[in-house]
Amino acid sequence: MRAALYALILVAGSTGAMADDCAEAWYQRNLIYKQAGYCFTTPRAVRTFGNADCRFDAMDRVPLSRQEQATVADLQAFERAHACPR
Repeated sequence: MRAALYALILVAGSTGAMADDCAEAWYQRNLIYKQAGYCFTTPRAVRTFGNADCRFDAMDRVPLSRQEQATVADLQAFERAHACPR
């Protein structure tokens, strides 16, 4: 996962590519939460991932491994650094 994130950061450049990179970072971050059982509330996330089999209403209650936590933190840092829309 981290290798994919670093590749994402390296190819970021043009505005179009940045929008794609922001979308990919958003998707990868939320995919981690989906796989861990998070119940999404935003229309975009519900449309993309749905809430079937979700178990956690609060992100801070979702059990993530240390690796998943680190990946989420890296993705969030990328999104902040590139002013990605939330």
